Amino acid sequence: MHIEEEQLKEFILDAGIVSKKDFVDVLKEAKEKDTKIGEVLLNKGKIKEDDLRRVYAHILGIPFISLANQKIDFDVLSLIPEPIARNNNIVAFAKDSKNLEVAMLDVDDLNAIDFVKKKVGLKILPRLTDSESIKSALLQYQKSLKAEFGDIIEKATNDIHTVETKEGEVESEEELKKMAEGLPVVKIVDTLLRHAILQNASDIHVEPMEKELLVRYRIDGILHDAMVLPKGVSASISARIKILSKLKLDEKRLPQDGRFKIETDGQKVSFRVSILPIYYGEKIVMRLLKENASGFTLESLGFHGEGLERIHKAINQKTGTILTTGPTGSGKTTTLYTLLDLLNTPEVNISTIEDPVEYQMQRINQTQVRPDIGFTFSNGLRSLIRQDPDIIMVGEIRDNETASLATNAALTGHLVLSTLHTNSAAGAIPRLMDMKIEPFLLVSTVRVIIAQRLVRKLCGSKEKRTLKKSEIESLKKSVDLEKVLRVLKEEGVVDSKTKLETLIFYSPKTGQDDCEDGYSGRIGIHEILNVSNTIKDLIISGATADTIQEQAVKEGMLTMFEDGIYKAAIGVTTIEEVLRVVSE
Repeated sequence: MHIEEEQLKEFILDAGIVSKKDFVDVLKEAKEKDTKIGEVLLNKGKIKEDDLRRVYAHILGIPFISLANQKIDFDVLSLIPEPIARNNNIVAFAKDSKNLEVAMLDVDDLNAIDFVKKKVGLKILPRLTDSESIKSALLQYQKSLKAEFGDIIEKATNDIHTVETKEGEVESEEELKKMAEGLPVVKIVDTLLRHAILQNASDIHVEPMEKELLVRYRIDGILHDAMVLPKGVSASISARIKILSKLKLDEKRLPQDGRFKIETDGQKVSFRVSILPIYYGEKIVMRLLKENASGFTLESLGFHGEGLERIHKAINQKTGTILTTGPTGSGKTTTLYTLLDLLNTPEVNISTIEDPVEYQMQRINQTQVRPDIGFTFSNGLRSLIRQDPDIIMVGEIRDNETASLATNAALTGHLVLSTLHTNSAAGAIPRLMDMKIEPFLLVSTVRVIIAQRLVRKLCGSKEKRTLKKSEIESLKKSVDLEKVLRVLKEEGVVDSKTKLETLIFYSPKTGQDDCEDGYSGRIGIHEILNVSNTIKDLIISGATADTIQEQAVKEGMLTMFEDGIYKAAIGVTTIEEVLRVVSE
């Protein structure tokens, strides 16, 4: 918000919010760091963010409104789509024939105001509010799924006859089966699944709480509340999903895993189901896997430049190990499948051992582990090696035995692809050593290590921006911006005369019909560590992950953060999105 610094200074001193002595220090720091007084007050903990907004409201002469626990008419609230409200912290709370009152955290957000004005055709009256009010209003958007699919779900919910059971008593399998096959619950589950596919969700969470059943979708890596159902339908929905997944209906004390498949609009989608007993019932998480999600290229996944060349060089080797690392849901398996697709020629025999098989691929022998019957990664891999494979993909290296077998396979004439759960590429080396793999075996087998995360992609329409001096200085503390600029020039993305001050970045443009929050889909940011002779020497000498990382950077590796800034500069994502993902 544009507040004259002199006005702010006078008001804070007159109101006695901060002592004169403290305020002298605040002014000095603001001048040294070329930043605003309000930011320094917040950073030093001299004032709370919501109190500072009240000060701004008073200076600007804008009404301050509190919406905490206030019921807003849903017809008014829904005038602003939820993604816009959530991303711009703006909610509609009152209207008459000519005006719409909106509560905001930043009344200078002219893009958001302009979008709402065009959408509703009314005069917009901005009001300042606090974060608690915005949070309270956003919770009321849980009705949005009901608004869209409400008639089906509400009617079906009312039609479900819940079976009352005493404490400690369990419904019989016949009762559960009858509940699960009733038309109302079939409609509810079917609607939730189809809506998740439409929303391009990657996961559905069904969470029983004390008095209600919460449904949430993970979309582009972020969980969103989808809707709240009555607690009484919990058992019916759980039973329905168990029937689809071929799980035991009357087992409510132990976790269960299963999967099922549906086809909608010509699209086949597999659901990987995990059911876990919790205090208030059974929590269900379903991972959506679209079977036609193949045909990726390394370039479309976000690989480029020297990193891309390193990967191509590694997959052209006949032996060795290629590792992808990162947390759950960072796209490791998709990267491996893309590599397998490149390697899948009639001249080679490719075998995989996975948990579970996520995508079916032609001419590749895919095996799923079954720990419940003793068929684990390690004994599955032992059998695979006897199947005369040229290339082996191990879904995940989880234990010492699997690590040892994968390393031996790479030593004995196989190309091995696998994943590890580490935060960085360099961190894979000590992790394998923890699994009792000798350093001399590592340097003989590991060719390249890919670490990755997923960031949300910007839509086609976006706003251009350049970085302020203070932003450049702040980023330089965490990332080598000069190096990123050099790579952009080497790859011909920007002109050779471009400077950091003139380098174009982008912000999301909200309010588009097909892309309301400005983002759609995700892409990888990577660091690709080539195990060079120097790094082999460091591994043999027992160097730490930090030392290996430093050497890899010296040899030209872009860190994940630097690759994220590169992708922000080419307009694929935003700096804010990269910061969100890298700092998680």
